[in-house]
Amino acid sequence: MELKQITVIGTGLIGGSFGLAIKRHGFRGRVIGCDREAVLDLARKMGAIDRGIPDPQAASAGSDVVLLATPVGTIIDLIERLGPVLPPGTLLTDTGSTKREITARARAVFGQDTERRFLAGHPMAGKEYSGIEHASADLFSGATWIVTRSLNAKSGETATSAGEHSAASDFLALISGIGAHLVYMDVEHHDRVCAWVSHLPQMLSTALAATLADEPLVDCEALELAGRALRDVTRLASSPYSMWRDIALTNSANIQEALLRLEQRLAHLRENLRSAELREEFERANNFRVNGPGGLRANTSEK
Repeated sequence: MELKQITVIGTGLIGGSFGLAIKRHGFRGRVIGCDREAVLDLARKMGAIDRGIPDPQAASAGSDVVLLATPVGTIIDLIERLGPVLPPGTLLTDTGSTKREITARARAVFGQDTERRFLAGHPMAGKEYSGIEHASADLFSGATWIVTRSLNAKSGETATSAGEHSAASDFLALISGIGAHLVYMDVEHHDRVCAWVSHLPQMLSTALAATLADEPLVDCEALELAGRALRDVTRLASSPYSMWRDIALTNSANIQEALLRLEQRLAHLRENLRSAELREEFERANNFRVNGPGGLRANTSEK
């Protein structure tokens, strides 16, 4: 089938960027946005959507795909609200940063039809600032878009897309078309991995910035002495609590484990500032940067 209409509920950074991206890459159907009126007005002016409708159910009418690009808690509520009223042929998908509770709610709503009617997704893309005003058609270019679904053991494709032309397969093709790299992953593994590679860096940045904010020694004069290192490490501290609240609530056990391991590592550094152990820690960290993932390896000369 050819997708003729897509509804994006939540036309902020992720949803707005998705609309801009698919339009740039030749999507010929209509994009309906759903958000607050002021957000929808700006999204229309930017060209991210063709029409804005504030009510989610009305905005979803007639769409082949409904993309939920809101905070995790709202995604869970919208699955409960929209799932029972969407036509069987409409695909419901999302961009949530945690997947266990989202997929559990989808299973509760769709039952045995979950694999056919719901596609759990997570684009590993974003900025420290939210909002449609920061949306970009290039946001997903080169980024990973994780899909957490049952896999076909032989082909590695999703159960929906393997040998079947559907809204899901067309949507996945659309994701690839905007330059994102599709990765298929088990739900539990996704939440554990993201706790380490996404959620832990955010908590670290937030903790450092909050510590500095409470330190009397770090005044305006002191901050003028700060270089790129401090700006880089605290960049994520600008991220909104409204988004991270739901991530922390729905992935708390995994984040707690990662934070505990980090606390232990920091204690080890504190206790070995005058020993050879400090050198070994630097060497271990340097090796991770040099021999680790390509995204980290690319800028080993940064200071």
